[in-house]
Amino acid sequence: MSKTIMYVGCRNRLAEPGDTARGEGISAFMFDTATGRLAALGTTVGIDNPTFLAISADNRHLYATSEVVGWNEGTITAYALDPDSGALTYINKQPSRGSLPAQLSFDAAGRYLLAINYSIGAMTQRPNRSVVVFACATDGELLAPVAEVTHMGHGPDPARQERPHPHCVRTAPDNRFAVVADLGLDRLAVYRFNAITGTIEWHCEAVLPPGSGPRHFAFHPKLPLACVANELNSTLATLLYDAANGSFSLRSVISTLPEGPTTASNSCSEIAFAPDGRHLYVGNRGHDSLACFEIDEADGRARLLSTTPSGGRTPRHFAFDPTGAFLVVGNQDDDCIAVFTVTHRTGQLRQVSDVTYSGTPTCIAFAELS
Repeated sequence: MSKTIMYVGCRNRLAEPGDTARGEGISAFMFDTATGRLAALGTTVGIDNPTFLAISADNRHLYATSEVVGWNEGTITAYALDPDSGALTYINKQPSRGSLPAQLSFDAAGRYLLAINYSIGAMTQRPNRSVVVFACATDGELLAPVAEVTHMGHGPDPARQERPHPHCVRTAPDNRFAVVADLGLDRLAVYRFNAITGTIEWHCEAVLPPGSGPRHFAFHPKLPLACVANELNSTLATLLYDAANGSFSLRSVISTLPEGPTTASNSCSEIAFAPDGRHLYVGNRGHDSLACFEIDEADGRARLLSTTPSGGRTPRHFAFDPTGAFLVVGNQDDDCIAVFTVTHRTGQLRQVSDVTYSGTPTCIAFAELS
């Protein structure tokens, strides 16, 4: 009988004044897919600020970033998942080739791990790589990079867009292109991706409105479109995707906040489609809510349906459980995890129980173990 383990990356090292860091490492919970209840299993320590996690498609390996201010390079650590207990066993680590690794994803074939470095400091600071592609061995060992690129330029916001700040990379559904959301440049950068060698080559870009600050994006599971959560201006951008040419065209931009008075300071965080593609969710940090959108299948436009309190302050990340029946949110500044049921017909979220303590949660990831 299979079991579902939920892993939580937690900040455990202070970055700068005002930050919180009350986690210990990578926490593991047994997740009941019938009720949504959590049972703590333990925490893997010995890793600094594991703020983002990625689990291989076969649920055998977990990879975690170490995002530490002051390091010219972060690290990415590989672990093996014990199929019985879900415990993590260290395999190896590689430098991320840039400062503040912010996000990881696998290519569609699962052979390569793509990493993003948010990057701070002078552009002359080495190695200053924006996007890095690592090969993965069959035993989970993270091998040396096979490709890397550095973005150049800046956006209109002098405080947040003084230089490139890549924040998310994903390969297209057909694995022919790698797409990067750069918060500092207001761009989606598109690279041709070689699924055999892992190499990437510049292809084109999609331009978003100035000052948007694209953070994370997601491809629709069925339709030829992608949606982008814009951190700086709290909007959702919908783009039509031409798979043959690997190009995007902007379709619509809509606020992630309800009409009327709202929290003055807000920034978007994670974005994810429901597994059936009927609804899309975006995290609002400041408003501390989850925005639910409906996507018009005919024209690709988005419509805001509702916002639901996230169960705590600063919903930095969320993820659907493997059944798609639950959505789990890590509320960073209230040190808690909230679990919601998902009504797929309407998109409505309903919190199912009291929140579960987790020190400074920054990422949620699920594995199904047999």
